[in-house]
Amino acid sequence: MPAPLPSRPPDVPELSRLDEAFKRTSIGKAADESRRRVEIRKLQNRVSNDEEIGTARRSAEAARTDLEKRERLREYYDLYYGKMRRLASDDDTRKALDDVKAAHVKLLEQPRVRPVPGEPLPPVPKKDKTAKPKKSRFGSTKR
Repeated sequence: MPAPLPSRPPDVPELSRLDEAFKRTSIGKAADESRRRVEIRKLQNRVSNDEEIGTARRSAEAARTDLEKRERLREYYDLYYGKMRRLASDDDTRKALDDVKAAHVKLLEQPRVRPVPGEPLPPVPKKDKTAKPKKSRFGSTKR
């Protein structure tokens, strides 16, 4: 009668799990950041050839007014970063994509140009009354 095959101990993970763990093991902050940048760049190259994204970009560039362009760019960024986010391999890359998208969308804001109706106006900075009056080059003081 043949001897039974030795069974695998219960606490040893499968080979595929081990491979995945070693792929994601951190080798340093700079290396992780570099790996993330490379992955984001690959995603950008992959998504930039998408016809829907190209159409959204051209639509934003063809806007007639600044307000219309900002609105279309918001839609473009939602589409562009949404596709990249769906293709990203891990949560760290998704977080980095969300941060980059937030930075791009923040550049589109112009709260002092056209305030939203019904909202209070932003505060106006007050002058410092304790500062000394400046002297003009003619000897008198300005107030």
